[in-house]
Amino acid sequence: MAFDTNRWNRQRYTFWAPVYDLVVRALARPRRASLALLDPRPGERILIVGAGTGADLHCLPGGCRVLATDLTLAMLRRARPRAREGAHLVVMDGHQLAVPDRAFDGVVLHLVLAVIPDPVRCLREVGRALRPGGRVVVFDKFVRTRRPPLALRALNIVVRVLFTDMTRRFEDILERSGADLVVVRDEPAFAGGLYRRLLLRRAAASPALSRRP
Repeated sequence: MAFDTNRWNRQRYTFWAPVYDLVVRALARPRRASLALLDPRPGERILIVGAGTGADLHCLPGGCRVLATDLTLAMLRRARPRAREGAHLVVMDGHQLAVPDRAFDGVVLHLVLAVIPDPVRCLREVGRALRPGGRVVVFDKFVRTRRPPLALRALNIVVRVLFTDMTRRFEDILERSGADLVVVRDEPAFAGGLYRRLLLRRAAASPALSRRP
């Protein structure tokens, strides 16, 4: 079986679902700091790609209109009790988001881009779904160099099969996506900087282009 497909992701995260909250408990504080960077406001439309067991749902302010998506039904079943009024949970593939263009004010990408088989395609879809001037917050593990250390590459052979890829470089993902997104903040978040939180913004529409004829 190929270990970089959606089929494998469904299988491994169905397996992880019962214990996932315990596995990622140490990341609770940095992911809250990531959401603070996004600064979601009541009334805004927020998309969570790869919502998992819903650890981010209770951190969003009341009044947000939230669409929480995940590829794995077992994860979303555990997220359901955490969903506030105005939140909708939907099984959805991050490679092909079934949402309209420019539909969201903010997008949350927590622990997704290092897991999803094609992070370039995912980020391109996020850019499409975001309104001009909208924000994206990313919290994940990324390397800084194009050629990671040998020890990390060796460890990644096992880790990427069981859980996540540890050798992806965000700068490459963003560049290849072609998305109209600009990095506003980029800061270390956990584990000596292996985890980073980034705030991205989609360029605002030009007034001249946005006027109706």
